[in-house]
Amino acid sequence: MNAATTRTSLMVDDYLDLLSLAVKIGDLKWQKEIKGRLQFIANRNYKSC
Repeated sequence: MNAATTRTSLMVDDYLDLLSLAVKIGDLKWQKEIKGRLQFIANRNYKSC
């Protein structure tokens, strides 16, 4: 695994932790923002393949 992949993986893990917290506290707006960021990361990584 190269450095960029490791950074992306850690970033996704961090966002998933935040999403879990947002779900726990019931913050729908924050959940939507986090999901949007995760989608952006996924699209960016898909295009670079």
